Amino acid sequence: MAQISPKLLIPESFQVSRDDITGQLGLIWELIKTPLIVPLLQLGVYICLAMSLMLFMERVYMGIVIILVKLFWKKPEKRYKFELIQDDVELGSSNFPVVYKISIGAACGLSWPSDRLVIQVLDDSTDPAIKLMVEQECQRWASKGINITYQIRENRTGYKAGALKEGLKRSYVKHCEYVAIFDADFRPEPDFLRRSIPFLVNNPDIALVQARWRFVNADECLLTRMQEMSLDYHFTVEQEVGSATHAFFGFNGTAGIWRIAAINEAGGWKDRTTVEDMDLAVRASLRGWKFVYLGDLQVKSELPSTFKAFRFQQHRWSCGPANLFRKMVWEIIQNKKVKFWKKVYVIYSFFFVRKIIAHMVTFCFYCVVLPLTILIPEVWVPIWGAVYIPSVITILNSVGTPRSIHLLFYWILFENVMSLHRTKATFIGLL
Repeated sequence: MAQISPKLLIPESFQVSRDDITGQLGLIWELIKTPLIVPLLQLGVYICLAMSLMLFMERVYMGIVIILVKLFWKKPEKRYKFELIQDDVELGSSNFPVVYKISIGAACGLSWPSDRLVIQVLDDSTDPAIKLMVEQECQRWASKGINITYQIRENRTGYKAGALKEGLKRSYVKHCEYVAIFDADFRPEPDFLRRSIPFLVNNPDIALVQARWRFVNADECLLTRMQEMSLDYHFTVEQEVGSATHAFFGFNGTAGIWRIAAINEAGGWKDRTTVEDMDLAVRASLRGWKFVYLGDLQVKSELPSTFKAFRFQQHRWSCGPANLFRKMVWEIIQNKKVKFWKKVYVIYSFFFVRKIIAHMVTFCFYCVVLPLTILIPEVWVPIWGAVYIPSVITILNSVGTPRSIHLLFYWILFENVMSLHRTKATFIGLL
């Protein structure tokens, strides 16, 4: 019995040749293709074309505005009251969540009166060895006369938002007027405060001054070059346009200075999404506060150089805004302090097109629908939607990093690869 072929154990009524199965599947496919598959795929094409047009018009609008900003708009120093601060001017202190040697050293090297500066190191690490090293580094700078405080928490509730909220509760922070925030891998130049604080001192309606990120490891590998292209467009175009036209943009979570009174009025730091920085920015803007972006003020930083770290970052950056949009869209609509066109900009341009449509159209159209139309030629796709619009969008995305324009082909593949992950994260946030 052990030598009997498994085929002999199958009843003859269930034995169908491979050709018969293929033929039956082909017949079923022909029966459902014309009345069902073709109309559904054509509908998908129309939906994706509509999303592509929305993204295209957004990119063209941003391109036109940034050209006008560069040619005719006044620089932030001319649009707002700006006076260089002298050493004898009485000012509030600043609060710096910074971590470990290079970043701590950069914060301690800021050009500012030492009696008006508090450096606060918020350490959320769970490794005792790392905690010891960070604490020793803080003690080393304290021994040099720097007003630096090492702060740890009992738990990691709320992650970064929880750490920032905890940091602002300290008694010595009550005497501070402004808080400058730097992540662990950010290194401000010594003149950072002198170039940014005057906007807050001389303009009481400004809540936030955001600096641009400059990537010191952009040439480390192809992954970092691709990230540089995407982020340079964000800083060169999106942040600049938002600042110049509506005095609003999303806080990048680091390399920026907040007015503490604005943070408190907006309700403080909240951990309800993975983008606590954007959450605070939207809430502060709805209360009438203005933001200023300084593209000329750059802070050194590092990009994730491993795919695992980058993938985790992109999940947060895609899921968080979609989740925040779902939670705040009605609040934005009902707000009485914000002008109508600013509401349109925040809801449609800032959230809907850039944070939702941009991810979905990349995956749905370029990775799913277009490849399927090759297999089903009955579905019609206009050449302007398949070629011209994607080409213009791609070219406009490259303006922020002209040195990498020869890498556009790789950037397209890179963005398509990441689109599934971002789309999934976007749906998670929306639902």
